[in-house]
Amino acid sequence: MKNTKRTESTAKLVTERKTRLKQITLALGVIVIFAVTAAFVALASEPAGEDSAPVFVKEIPPGYRDWKLISVAREEGDLDDIRAILGNDIAIKAYREGTLPFPEGAIIARLAWGFVASEENNQAFGRAQSFVAGHPKNGVQFMVKDSKKYAATGGWGYAHFNDGKPANEKFMQSCFPCHQEIKSRDFVFTRYAP
Repeated sequence: MKNTKRTESTAKLVTERKTRLKQITLALGVIVIFAVTAAFVALASEPAGEDSAPVFVKEIPPGYRDWKLISVAREEGDLDDIRAILGNDIAIKAYREGTLPFPEGAIIARLAWGFVASEENNQAFGRAQSFVAGHPKNGVQFMVKDSKKYAATGGWGYAHFNDGKPANEKFMQSCFPCHQEIKSRDFVFTRYAP
């Protein structure tokens, strides 16, 4: 009878240990699941890195100096420049057809120069009346239409380059607030000069 009690006691102890081991294994599994879930949530909520969609355009579109003329403008005040507004084929087609909003892939470029009196021309005219483009001024700017990539800024990516280098992000943050004022024209200031 003593052996039977010992066997029953041992069997009960083994059963309790197996049950505890199963509980510990289950608890560890739940902890691992929570840890993995927390890691994924943390990764998903981290600020976007370099591979995510940029807020601003970081590279000069190739061949922009060969694009067609949209318009010219004269800015006074702090800018004090003359400028040419160019467009790639997609932008030019949209301007000519009056398409708003602009289609995906449209790119608009703004080149600016200081203006200087042309002594040579003024001499030919016999009076001071002629100005020509001087040195490049106020950088080169671009607007790139990509509604998905730049959804936060009206579907446009903005760029400003000085001597081929992109402006810093703080400077670029001033673009969209101004362009928001003309939302009805798809955020574009320049009108087509036929």
